Amino acid sequence: MGTIRSLILSAVFACTAVLSAGAVEDWQTTAVNSRNREPMRASVKNDCKTTSLNGVWKFTWYETPDARSRDFFKTDLDDSQWGTMPVPGLWELNGYGDPIYVNIGYAWRGHYKNNPPVPPMEHNYVGQYRHSFSWDEDWAGKDVILTFGSVTSNVRVWINGKEAGYSEDSKLSCSFNITKYLVKGENQIALEVFRWCDGSYIEDQDFWRFSGIARDTYITALPKVRIDDINIFAGADGKYCIKTVLSKGVKDVKFLMSGPGMPEKEVPAEGSVASPSLWSAESPALYHLKAVCYGAKGATQTVDLDFGFRTAEVKGGQFLINGQPVLVKGVDRHELSAFHGYVVDEADMVRDILIMKRLNINTVRTCHYPNDPRWYELCDKYGLYVIDEANVEAHGMGYDAETLAKNPLYAQPILERTQRMMQRDINHPCVVTWSLGNESGNGINFENSYRWAKAFDSTRPVQYERAIKNFNTDIFCPMYHRYEACEAYALSNPDRPLIQCEYAHAMGNSMGGLKEYWDLYRKYPALQGGCIWDFEDQAIWWPSNKGGTDHIYAFGGDFNDYDASDNSFNCNGVICADRSYHPHAYEVAYQYQNIWTKAADIRNGLVEIYNENFFIDLSRYALNWEITSDGKPVLCGTVRDIKLAPQCSGCYALGYSEADLKGLGGDLYLNVRYVLKAADGLLAAGEQVAYDQMLIEETPWTCAGADLRGSIWSVKFDDKGALCSYVLGGVELIKSPLMPCFGRAVTENDLGAKLEKKMAPWLYPDFKYEGSKQQDGAVTHTYLIPGVCNVDMTYAVAEDGCIKVTERVYNVKKGTPDMFRVGVEFEMPGRFSVLEFFGKGPFENYVDRQSAAMTGFYSQRVEEQYHWGYVRPQESGTHVGMKWMRVVDESGLGFEIGSAEKFSASALPLNRRDIDMSITGGVREDRGDQSHSLELKSIVCEGHRSDGKTCVNLDKLQMGLGCIDSWHHIPRDEYMIHAGEYSFEFTIVPVNSIKLL
Repeated sequence: MGTIRSLILSAVFACTAVLSAGAVEDWQTTAVNSRNREPMRASVKNDCKTTSLNGVWKFTWYETPDARSRDFFKTDLDDSQWGTMPVPGLWELNGYGDPIYVNIGYAWRGHYKNNPPVPPMEHNYVGQYRHSFSWDEDWAGKDVILTFGSVTSNVRVWINGKEAGYSEDSKLSCSFNITKYLVKGENQIALEVFRWCDGSYIEDQDFWRFSGIARDTYITALPKVRIDDINIFAGADGKYCIKTVLSKGVKDVKFLMSGPGMPEKEVPAEGSVASPSLWSAESPALYHLKAVCYGAKGATQTVDLDFGFRTAEVKGGQFLINGQPVLVKGVDRHELSAFHGYVVDEADMVRDILIMKRLNINTVRTCHYPNDPRWYELCDKYGLYVIDEANVEAHGMGYDAETLAKNPLYAQPILERTQRMMQRDINHPCVVTWSLGNESGNGINFENSYRWAKAFDSTRPVQYERAIKNFNTDIFCPMYHRYEACEAYALSNPDRPLIQCEYAHAMGNSMGGLKEYWDLYRKYPALQGGCIWDFEDQAIWWPSNKGGTDHIYAFGGDFNDYDASDNSFNCNGVICADRSYHPHAYEVAYQYQNIWTKAADIRNGLVEIYNENFFIDLSRYALNWEITSDGKPVLCGTVRDIKLAPQCSGCYALGYSEADLKGLGGDLYLNVRYVLKAADGLLAAGEQVAYDQMLIEETPWTCAGADLRGSIWSVKFDDKGALCSYVLGGVELIKSPLMPCFGRAVTENDLGAKLEKKMAPWLYPDFKYEGSKQQDGAVTHTYLIPGVCNVDMTYAVAEDGCIKVTERVYNVKKGTPDMFRVGVEFEMPGRFSVLEFFGKGPFENYVDRQSAAMTGFYSQRVEEQYHWGYVRPQESGTHVGMKWMRVVDESGLGFEIGSAEKFSASALPLNRRDIDMSITGGVREDRGDQSHSLELKSIVCEGHRSDGKTCVNLDKLQMGLGCIDSWHHIPRDEYMIHAGEYSFEFTIVPVNSIKLL
């Protein structure tokens, strides 16, 4: 500890020397992180009176620190002309300044050269607040403590015109003893908050940069004789130890404990509970501790807290909870609301936990700062493992010579933020790992933080991503580690587990390849999962009157051209900003599920079930099964008694035999679903927690011919050989000709890997018509894509109006890049808005993101095929494993398309160019444009589809989506389409008055 002390002192002396010169204020130096701030204490509940100061405060705002009023805190100041600000509330969402989003770099990027610890003066806005509150007689003789849950970036406090304290660290509470400043009657509080301070250099998180008060503000009256702090350590062996910090005058403290099967009883400060119920995310058993403080005149205070008996450790190269090597099925979650920014209430938190439970998420990393204390209480209660991360990120300084990890000026701030986080959250069983921060380089400052953390709490691992494999991380927690790198690590006989702090970057239409990560995690004991980046799109609701919508979800760069921006890079959630699901959320839920089923003797109803849980058996679940024939249920049943122990497999009979399958015909699939028999935490009885699908038998699609019901049909090809008209019963079915298609509307991952440039020859090629030839009753039209390849389109039109289409790609030039897809596209009038198909659904899916989808018959609407939750326009709506699809109007008039080989397809109310952000203009920093999906609503003509269009894509193949990251990597090789010769055959069948199934 001597090294830490000397380093900190040298930094303090250096800063003090600058201060003595009179050139620097405390918000410009790391020598002052606080003044008169109370020590951080563990989060507990007590019986002391609390008064909320939340509400509407007087507020005024200044462009620079020099412009601010210097006497605003005086009690006789006239603030009648001031504006107002909600508390909690953020300036940029209440009319003061613009929201800014940057990933790497500070909000002043491009306008001010980094000069730690001094922040810019220009645009360093200052907010000043005033508010009145009344004296409470209950405060007499007590210590009155004022607390701010979170203020960005700093806060200075005056009470009745006298300065009461100062604090930095925007993501932990600051408390001040204001007793001596109070008067009976009305009291005035004044605050001054800077947009940036010296602490902003270690608050360079990848999120919206807002300013203001983000959490509750309140006053607590504490008795003079009290418990100042209380910590409890409780292990899986039932042993516990209670430590307290007491004020003067405490004569005694009594401890009362209760819990599952344990009535409340008095216990000593150190002892044990026989055979305790252990806390885990699967079974979050909580005990309750009540501490009663006694002074000379009797009881003065009661403190309450929930805790759990459990262990969290790294042992034998694995991360263990209660001795079990759990799989970390995690997400990174920013504390963010689409409507209120950093201001997140309890209802928001409960909703997020419910979604996590439904998606089988068991771990959350508080990227990249401690959350509101209520979050941890809820995670304790409902069962989520928490990686608690200190409010430290200095990404904008890089990892080399300028890194703050080695800068003595930041030795104390970096250490202090770890200390305060741990001191506050120490009692929460949900916290299973401490994280020292994020993306700040590594050096002595983090080494010292690690040493302090291990000395303060020996019961949990400590991790830090930038430590890589150095001593100051107990877990190897890289980000965006490739598949092969993960496997190589697993094979290297490592001394610590690999748990990715960030992986599977979920930006836009993404998450292709998640299954392959989990194949590895389940294969190798040293690989124990990770946290997907991230939980929710960090977009914010913003009013709009453009394109048929009254709002958009805004991202970086949407507000002005002056501020730095990393564009839509904050929209990378498993779920949307409004908490609806992205299609890839279902892939997460499936890959994260804890019950797996495979066929044993499927024709006789025998399946093998595996319980991937580590602590609970399967007795709380029922298994509902059904057999479908061509997508229609034909047999079903339930197994209610599944007593399968954790980490065990067993065979179960569903209750049907091969005799029951005779005569069913069609494509037969067995679908199994596991549902709760009774409510479990936030999940209601009947909620599905896992499912699987197994093929029994299938047959290929064959064209049965057209069923025209007497309708007359006609076909036309244009002068370039494209099918441009199909009239059936007097109705035109084609709006835009059928042509080869090898490109797609680029996804965020495509754009990040610059595929719109690297694979540009395939995006929107110039098809030069080379002529046609007839042979064997078919006509072949040949096209040349100059410098790339030839394409033949062969059409064989049958007497009943069916058209067999064969697409052939050949003469591909050497060095031609990979292809986005091999297929065709055409448009139909918007009246054809009923989509039926037999393939994978119900949600969109792709070649590398299909494990969660189930093969079946689906009837959907075309206008619902585009996923409006993608903040920016991009590829959407594809389904793989198609046997056939129909695009028809309400009467059943339209096309059926089928193929002997399974294909992928989509039918969207938007065409490729509508949703291709690589061509729609407004390019910003080479990452696409500022367009928003919701601004395309008017094109869809949702209320009058006959005025719109239905855009059909049919693909032999479409490349995968990828998920390693969104700035470099492409999908796995098996999901790419390498340039070469391809042939795709399908049949267009006219249908009329088909009865919709």
